[in-house]
Amino acid sequence: MPKILTDDDIADFRAELCRVATERFAKYGYDGVTMRQLADELGCSPKTPYRYFQDKADILATVRAAAFGRFADALEAAAASSADPAERSSRVGRAYIDFALANPAAYRIMFDLNVPESMNHAELRRESARARQFITRQAEDLSRAGLIEADPQVVGWSMWAAVHGLVVLKLAGLLREGPDFDVLHKTMMRLIVEGARTKHAPVSERRKPAAEQAPMKN
Repeated sequence: MPKILTDDDIADFRAELCRVATERFAKYGYDGVTMRQLADELGCSPKTPYRYFQDKADILATVRAAAFGRFADALEAAAASSADPAERSSRVGRAYIDFALANPAAYRIMFDLNVPESMNHAELRRESARARQFITRQAEDLSRAGLIEADPQVVGWSMWAAVHGLVVLKLAGLLREGPDFDVLHKTMMRLIVEGARTKHAPVSERRKPAAEQAPMKN
């Protein structure tokens, strides 16, 4: 007679399946993981995972949603820890890095996988949106406080691109011969903020070089 699973049994199996899936997706990519491999890792029948998830894409969307949720929790806690815009921005940036370095598999499945479109997954859509709002929020706060003059959307995305690139280099082991990681991070952020203290005109409004200007009429 089959064992009757309790709610705790179901939750425990789902959690273990998600843990294994997170590690394998991060290591092998979406196409390098199969449902059979996940079942073998868990020591269960190949059909068992289908009792808990629709398919491989559903598993990936679920583990990505969980990763984004934990990531957003970390950023929200950092943002709530200070009322000063500059200090808050610094703490959110530090929380971003701390999460990424402490959870490399989760970070990779959030940002570094070529995955099928899965934003119709309600939980993933909600949690990723919650995390993404921090991309520009800190720069918007700096702008309102008069600490930067440049477009806060552009500044926010520039900060995100810079930190993401730094994290990826660190996780790939490519910074061993470079400057100290924290020094590099602080210098990078300082350069962005200092550059953002000047309001830059959109490219279309900038004066063209003399060689590109229309010739003057006699």
